[in-house]
Amino acid sequence: MYSVLVLTLNEERNLPRCLGSASHCDDIVVLDSGSTDRTAEIARAAGARVFTRPFDNFAGQRNYAQRQIPFRHPWVFHLDADEQLTPELDAECRVAARRTDLDGFMVAPKMRWAGRWVPHCTDYPTLQARFVRAPQFEFIEVGHGQREAPHMRTGSLRANYLHDLSSGGETEWLEKHRRYARAEALAHHTATERLSPGDLFAAHRLVRRRALKRLSFRLPFRPALRFLYQYVLRGGFLDGREGLRYCRLLAQAEAFTATELRRLAR
Repeated sequence: MYSVLVLTLNEERNLPRCLGSASHCDDIVVLDSGSTDRTAEIARAAGARVFTRPFDNFAGQRNYAQRQIPFRHPWVFHLDADEQLTPELDAECRVAARRTDLDGFMVAPKMRWAGRWVPHCTDYPTLQARFVRAPQFEFIEVGHGQREAPHMRTGSLRANYLHDLSSGGETEWLEKHRRYARAEALAHHTATERLSPGDLFAAHRLVRRRALKRLSFRLPFRPALRFLYQYVLRGGFLDGREGLRYCRLLAQAEAFTATELRRLAR
């Protein structure tokens, strides 16, 4: 068996579906950032244990949970409230939890927009550290999100979790990415990590993707380039109308980041 951690802030709309996907687990923990809606009530009614910590960043929340919350099992799957486990992923996690030679596993989400999986728009498969040992595993903050600390020993799982990108609609998505843009721009502005041209051609897909992201901050006309990259080069047009709309939103998010970078450069 393994435990499940869910990060929340005013997630009464999404939380029931998330918790339902993890109902097979006997240890579900919600780490809340101070919700003012029914999030905590819904979590407790579903049998989850609820802890509260003011939000600093995603890595901080996850590391706090790893080190301070007494999970019932040594392996923990980290979820956000707009994400869900699948039966296939549950089965693979149960097998992976027997491993003692790794600190964690990378897992790729299947991201959905308006009910449709949009793999081309979202660069599927984009691996993220989600199934990890507690308290050993450590996250580091990068931009608006987190990734594994460099010294972590990781493997990969084949099954996916689900991520509903459109659960709050376009307005909420854009507002969220305005906040993300500030974090991304600040992280780039203060970064000491240099871009290695060789990383753009590395054998490991994750290394290439991260190098390409660092390169993108140096390019002009970023919103238009992002749209062309996702919709044309990555095949977003194959994702139908939902793909077109999501690629347009990605271009708007790039415009937010470009604005923040110009502000920081003054």
